[in-house]
Amino acid sequence: MAAAVDQESSLTSTEQQIVRFIDEHNDEAMALLERVVNINSGTMNLAGVQEVGAIFRAEFDALGFKTRWIDGAAFGRAGHLMARRGGSGLHLLLIGHLDTVFEVDSPFQRYEQISPSRAYGPGATDMKGGDVIMLQALAALRAAGVLDDLQITVMLTGDEEKSGRPLVLARQHLVEAAESARFALGFEDGDGDPRTAVISRRGAVRWKLRTTGRPAHSSQIFQHDIGFGAVFEAARILNEFREELSREEYLTFNPGLILGGTSVQFDSEQARGTAFGKNNVITAQAIVSGDLRTISPEQLTEIQSRMRTIVARSLPQTTAEIVFNDGYPPLAPTQGNRELLALYDEVSRSLGFGPVEAVDPRKAGAADVSFTSGRVEAALDGLGLMGEGGHTEQETADLRTLPMQAKRAAILMYRLSQR
Repeated sequence: MAAAVDQESSLTSTEQQIVRFIDEHNDEAMALLERVVNINSGTMNLAGVQEVGAIFRAEFDALGFKTRWIDGAAFGRAGHLMARRGGSGLHLLLIGHLDTVFEVDSPFQRYEQISPSRAYGPGATDMKGGDVIMLQALAALRAAGVLDDLQITVMLTGDEEKSGRPLVLARQHLVEAAESARFALGFEDGDGDPRTAVISRRGAVRWKLRTTGRPAHSSQIFQHDIGFGAVFEAARILNEFREELSREEYLTFNPGLILGGTSVQFDSEQARGTAFGKNNVITAQAIVSGDLRTISPEQLTEIQSRMRTIVARSLPQTTAEIVFNDGYPPLAPTQGNRELLALYDEVSRSLGFGPVEAVDPRKAGAADVSFTSGRVEAALDGLGLMGEGGHTEQETADLRTLPMQAKRAAILMYRLSQR
């Protein structure tokens, strides 16, 4: 970790106040992190998500925000926490989420500090640590008397890890908030490296491929009037996806589940299914479910068209159809995002934490900040708690980055308010 900076020469007196507040209250931030990590808030544990939301709501209330809980019944999830403060000044949208990938049946449930600088915990970095950093930054601005120079909207979603459906309802309030904000700041952990931040995220949409074949005795397969069966047709399509598309820059597509046989049953919500078939019967049905990640709306449109063209080249006596579901949009690397990163880099250098550069989009997954794309002047993500092992039972937070990231975020917001 970089050495402390000579604040007298690098920071204004207000910025020095901000830094001191964060240092003086770091133990409180650590305690809050442990408290919320120890509450299971797997996406489908609706009560747990709401419980974590209630804790953060009380924290925002204490900072003078007007808070509301947005019920998620309409999209099958717990809901979201929204907080607003200020009616004038630069309007910032701050984005986090309350849920984790660890449901109530996961063995990974508790926060454990394993050294002064490291702690295990479900959702510690993704992203309850980011939510705590957001709070610390806002509290520091308030203590320095400059929070009123900003108009702040906070959106902590309750279903980032497994979005509710229909997605248009699940992200309605986030989109509306983005339309009235000038800048969006996301407190995800990015690639876990404090030397990077996120100016671009690939979008993620789901696709489902369904193929059919003519059932018959397996001894007749490949005959012109019998054909190749549903599984060979699915295999053809997947292989042609790989051969024709896998070298496209920033493009990935992954078949996550495949079922095939005489009959198949697939539950897309639970991502599981069953299949029945015999070795001596040509397969009648196959289903493949996967995701598709692209860097821009233009790339998404082009790749979907090329995938449909491949699907249409059916083998004899088979049919195939691919359907794309709504998903997270891409966050393209705009000039505005680059300029916001440049300011963040300047802040980091002023604090003595060194330069910050844009992370490779392939190292950061989809996130809620992408819904601000085209709606705000600029967006920057990856401002949260750093660490490693996200989405695994080895999720580990680098606790040294908690005050570091809070200082960066607070002074970034302060300098934006002064421009």
